[in-house]
Amino acid sequence: MITAEHLKNLSSYGARDLNRMLSISGHRVKIKTAKFLGLTNGGQFCYTVTVADDPDLGRLPQGKVFLSYDAETDSITADI
Repeated sequence: MITAEHLKNLSSYGARDLNRMLSISGHRVKIKTAKFLGLTNGGQFCYTVTVADDPDLGRLPQGKVFLSYDAETDSITADI
């Protein structure tokens, strides 16, 4: 079960938190900004993010990051 505390915590991650979680999950990206969008139909916490890009392009690409919470192991994983 996802408790109210878990819900509050997992819906308020910032760029630093997502960078840490993605690194732990084996992804190598540098997120600049993050905004919580909501829960997916599969129960994942969805964030829209801007990712550091090549300065020659003059823009930051956007994407999504998904956090999953496993209540049995009390662990969080991140995926792109």
